[in-house]
Formats: sequence, structure tokens, C-alpha cells
Amino acid sequence: MAEWEKGTQVIDIGCGGGFPCVPLAIFFPEVQFLAVDSIAKKLKVVDAVCEMAGIKNITTKHTRVEEIKNKKFDYAISRAVAPLKDLWRWAGPILNKKPDQPNALICLKGGDLHQEIFESGLRPKMMSIHDIFPEAYFEEKFIIQVKKP
Repeated sequence: MAEWEKGTQVIDIGCGGGFPCVPLAIFFPEVQFLAVDSIAKKLKVVDAVCEMAGIKNITTKHTRVEEIKNKKFDYAISRAVAPLKDLWRWAGPILNKKPDQPNALICLKGGDLHQEIFESGLRPKMMSIHDIFPEAYFEEKFIIQVKKP
């Protein structure tokens, strides 16, 4: 993943309790994050964590990503909340198309992903998390990146 510049707009699809948006917001304080989830109480956790930790670059919204209209993002991030084909169907329309920037969907996924990737019809870039964190837990965990064409 490239270094995100100041002002980059990122949406976390199905943010749950704030992963991965909270750690990324800490690591990239100049990047703006929108954390969306269809379950309001999960967003209350994100809001509380941000308030307690002084995180100012996350906004939460109680909605489904499919309902977001007239807003574009540089990146969409998600953990394993849905199959890759659905994540791309939701993220593709809200990603910016900039020739100088590789706008993309970036997902954390686990397990044998061959069938899921085949069914998506996409050609994502995959990186093993185990290459970064060699603990047994991460053996079948991957970062999947699908760039906007």
C-alpha cells in the first residue's frame, strides 16, 4: 500500500468496532476516514474509542454503503464482512477515478480465497500478512487490493 497523503478520503465498509479504521486513523492522522456500519451500537464503540483516544479524523455514519450517494473516496477498506464480489460492487461506484492515484478497495481476508476470487471475476493483488507477522494465527490471512480501472 502506498503512503496516503494529507486529505486522502477513506471509507471503512462495515467498520464494526473500528477495525481497521481506528488503527489506520492513528497511523495516518492527516487522512479523513468515514466509518459506516448498518448496526448503530457498533458505531457508538468507534465514537467512544475516538473520543477517549483523541482521534479527530474519523466520522461515523449509521448506514449501508449501498446508500451512500454523491460522495467519492480515494480508498475503500474492509475486513471480511462480505464476499469480495459484493465488496467490489459496493466500493467500485464510490471510488474516485484519478489517473495519478491508484484508487482501490483494500480488504483483510482469511482462509482459502481461490473460489471467492474466481467468483468475483476480479484480479486482485494479494499480500500475505504472515510475511509481515510470522505468527501461526496469520498463516491464512491476506491483504487483498483491487484497483479501480
